[in-house]
Amino acid sequence: MPQDQGAVFRALHRKGAPFVLANAWDIGSAKVLANLGARAIATSSAAHAFTLGLPDGTVTRDQALAHAQELVAAVNVPVSGDFENGFGDDPETVAETVRLAAEVGLAGICIEDTRLAENTTYERDIAVERIRAAAAAARALPQDFFLVARADGVMLDLYDHAESLARIQAFEAAGADGLYVPMPKSWDDLKALAAQTSAPLNALCAGPYAQHGLAEYAEIGVARISLGSALARATHRTLFDAATAMLTEGDFTPLANGISGAKIDALLKP
Repeated sequence: MPQDQGAVFRALHRKGAPFVLANAWDIGSAKVLANLGARAIATSSAAHAFTLGLPDGTVTRDQALAHAQELVAAVNVPVSGDFENGFGDDPETVAETVRLAAEVGLAGICIEDTRLAENTTYERDIAVERIRAAAAAARALPQDFFLVARADGVMLDLYDHAESLARIQAFEAAGADGLYVPMPKSWDDLKALAAQTSAPLNALCAGPYAQHGLAEYAEIGVARISLGSALARATHRTLFDAATAMLTEGDFTPLANGISGAKIDALLKP
């Protein structure tokens, strides 16, 4: 494994040449994705919470760090952490989260502008100060570390496209290495975000955005495509459909479509 996974991870981010940041939810899914060719792995706060029987937004920092450390040890590609709002409101806590994330071997993390306890977003100036503190902590590390700043207000219907653009431009000025606005209201909005920022932009491929292919994301200047909890939810869709058929209709035919155990075993090899 390269000594500085942060540098490897940073090099993957090229505007107009996006790579897939594959969000895993446990050691097995991380190993399968890496062995299928994923160039980098990310955690997913929601998908990890699912494995613990918890709703999204309730995993603690210690739990997230331990989970991330397991994935780092399991694969030979960079791993990035989906670390929600940095597990605290104040900039000092967010900076500490950056340092702890680096200690467990993560190549970078994503920090959002969501005030989780109140289900709202931070005021813009506070959100920017949080990213400024995180960026300063990242730059003080002995290894490279890729910090992505995330503006969630559009996805949560808490602010509009203009505010999301203003925020990520301010995040970039505050030192963020990458930018992320999950689920803009339209493809044109995503295209505008990529055109009006310089730092690499992440796009979430979920919902209607799954209808667009890699070449389309490249054409508008996206640098990275993450999956969030979409892949985990696809597996839960299979679980739901198969279990519903079995438990309500006595129908076991959905089980006939599973991948072979031998193929899974091969994908779990180091």
